[in-house]
Amino acid sequence: MSGLGKLRVAVIGAGAAGLCAARHLLSRPDAFAPPVVYELSKNIGGTWVYEERVGHYDNGLPIHSSMYRDLRTNIPKEVMSFPDFPFAKRLPSFVHHTEVRKYLEQYCDHFRLWDYIQFGTSVASVSPVDVKDGWKGLAWNVSTNDGLDLSKSTTEQFDAVMVCNGHFYDPYIPAIPGLNKFKGTLMHSHDYRSAEPLAGKSVVVLGAGLSGLDIAMELSNVDSKVILSHGQRPLSCPLPPGVTQAPPVISVLDDGTLEFRDGQTAKPEVFMFCTGYNFTFPFLHEEVGIQVQEHLVWPLYKFLIPPAYPSLFIVGICRAICPFPHFHIQSQFVLSVLDGSFRLPSREEMEKDIELDIAARRARGIATRHILKLDSEQWAYNDHLAHLGGFQPLPRYWSNLYESNKVFRARDMLNYKGYNYTVLKDMDWKVHDLHGQQLQKPLPADKQI
Repeated sequence: MSGLGKLRVAVIGAGAAGLCAARHLLSRPDAFAPPVVYELSKNIGGTWVYEERVGHYDNGLPIHSSMYRDLRTNIPKEVMSFPDFPFAKRLPSFVHHTEVRKYLEQYCDHFRLWDYIQFGTSVASVSPVDVKDGWKGLAWNVSTNDGLDLSKSTTEQFDAVMVCNGHFYDPYIPAIPGLNKFKGTLMHSHDYRSAEPLAGKSVVVLGAGLSGLDIAMELSNVDSKVILSHGQRPLSCPLPPGVTQAPPVISVLDDGTLEFRDGQTAKPEVFMFCTGYNFTFPFLHEEVGIQVQEHLVWPLYKFLIPPAYPSLFIVGICRAICPFPHFHIQSQFVLSVLDGSFRLPSREEMEKDIELDIAARRARGIATRHILKLDSEQWAYNDHLAHLGGFQPLPRYWSNLYESNKVFRARDMLNYKGYNYTVLKDMDWKVHDLHGQQLQKPLPADKQI
């Protein structure tokens, strides 16, 4: 512990989650020493920092950002923001990625976070040490390197570590039989920046998550012929010109042809994977026992805390969530654990809780790889953490507006980003379409999803 018994917390990563962690730690000088935030790059903002190049930087480090040039958010700014720091009113509801990066920089200015961030610092290892008078008998040695100069290694000791290293940079490529026989260009959305290089080409896009849909629409605008290959129910909303749907690709034949699950085939010039990313925590000591299997990171109590090492927190790994408010809730819950306002159950009880939770999800037919996809369950999860930690939950309209946007998106993928939302004084909201017409809300206001 630092002098005066304040807890020292290391934060790994200065993307949105790491900044949020630092902001809350700084707001509690009674209990916490100023945080130390380690950031590999020279910028804050993580995945929101657009980098035109792909592959590797000149110094050999991989390019982390998966941001593409024309990306606009798919969540309205009214619920995308941190609840204690709204986006500028003048902005439309769906903002360009450059506005999100500016917003995060303003967040840093407002909460005075810059001085606590060590840029150009890579975390080499995070390992637990037994400390008699430590928090739960534990402390953490965090070894870092100054950029790539491995000779400049330093180790500092902390009472707790918040891992906020993000999970949008290590592309996941599913194992498709015969993939090495594909003759065209193989790429992952991680390396997609703009549609022009693919203008007029035939492209199979595998995956109809938000990036798959977005990229298919961008390719349509440059006259690419796109087959959107996915395992969900076929989309019923109007698709852009030149975009058709197909079931998943199940194999690549000897002549490089792609075979779909229904037996149809295609021979595109480009095969693009919009299949998401792997979780990776290369710096965590194996003793901590965090495992990643089929896109599930475990064992983690409340998707955050390894029961055997309860002063380590892995923030922001849940998927299909509204990220910034989610980080806001998780960070405050972490503080409530560390300051003792929420007393953690015993290790055995936490392990049992994880087991029961995962078993219940499997019983509802949720595949292992989707357990971390909270989707509409995120609201109950956020409220649960706020209740346990004894802090302010998200405003009640939040979930309704977010879920309504999902309904509008499913109905009209081509136009929903032209809608504009307004939050009213009494914490209700309204929405207008592209032509300024007020739209009826798709979900009842009292429906807490």
